[in-house]
Amino acid sequence: MEATLSQQRGDATLEQRIDKMHGRDRAGLVIFVAVLWCTMLFALFSVWSYISIPAIRVILSVACALVLALNTAAIVAMLRHYVEDKHFIYGLDIKHLDEMRRRRG
Repeated sequence: MEATLSQQRGDATLEQRIDKMHGRDRAGLVIFVAVLWCTMLFALFSVWSYISIPAIRVILSVACALVLALNTAAIVAMLRHYVEDKHFIYGLDIKHLDEMRRRRG
């Protein structure tokens, strides 16, 4: 009975740690995407007035849109994968972090 209660507490603590790590990663990725969008749009609008050929403006706009769309889609897909496998991904990370702490002593 005592071991089962201890196991449940350990599982709850592990679940909390996994959720905390996943939340930090998710927040970091959302911030990264926001900074990427701001940076790309800033660069596009900064050089816009220097481009006199309309075809180059179109090419630059399409390239910028593709970079933003594909990077955003990749990060959204990664976040979905993390949600599906977060116990495996973060469980291993936590196991290795705990082992490193134990070795340091």
